[in-house]
Amino acid sequence: MKQVKPKKNLGQHFLTDLSIASRIADTVDAYPDIPVLEVGPGMGVMTQYLVEKPRDLKVVEIDRESVEYLKHTLFSEETPTGSSPIIEGDFLRMDLNQVFDGRQFVLTGNYPYDISSQIFFKMLDNKELIPCCTGMIQREVALRIASEPGTKAYGILSVLIQAWYDVEYLFTVDEHVFNPPPKVKSAVIRMTRNTVTDLGCDEQLFKRLVKTVFNQRRKMLRVSLKQMFTNDIQPRPGFYEHDIMTRRPEQLTIQQFVELTNMVAGELGMESTKTE
Repeated sequence: MKQVKPKKNLGQHFLTDLSIASRIADTVDAYPDIPVLEVGPGMGVMTQYLVEKPRDLKVVEIDRESVEYLKHTLFSEETPTGSSPIIEGDFLRMDLNQVFDGRQFVLTGNYPYDISSQIFFKMLDNKELIPCCTGMIQREVALRIASEPGTKAYGILSVLIQAWYDVEYLFTVDEHVFNPPPKVKSAVIRMTRNTVTDLGCDEQLFKRLVKTVFNQRRKMLRVSLKQMFTNDIQPRPGFYEHDIMTRRPEQLTIQQFVELTNMVAGELGMESTKTE
């Protein structure tokens, strides 16, 4: 069967180096006893190593040409249940509870650069289903996810993901091992659920606050936090006088973001969940 032509509108950059594909596939072994869902398998360069593992595997692919290719190559034989492991559709629109009948799974893939952040936000929305997420993304995004407080790369993704996952930056991948070569380097990361079950604050307010202050990351918190309030609801006198208000968002740890969220919740009249 003829090769699939990479489509620019889908952000397709097909990995051509089999040794790297094998290494990425092996990152799912951190959780060896649960199923795997691969996003965007393309022509299956990584999938061919995943299918060798003794575990349930499904792949989700939006490109019809790639789906047909996979049906005629890696998945030409029916499974024992008669159902295809190929899900044709948009991962971002899927109900992940239905993929493995509510069971947990490892998420992996060579993720399209332009939607990788959206994929990880969906992971966070389904964190109880996804104890481990691995794969390849743009190196710049990987560095942001893995960065620590006080660094320029530290931002929205860093805080929201590290609140729930431990992040490992595994290795860098050069441009020349793709068809077509991207204009930037890539990186492989692994995110595994930490022991946090409750942030100790309102989770939705936490996300809103983190996004709000990082959207004005060069400003002190006493300036950027004003966006959290309305003309009708303003903080009490002295709120902006706390020492933390002279800091910028990249200087705060996740625990400090939790504490700040509870402070804002109190000013908004919300019930605050204080941490011990």
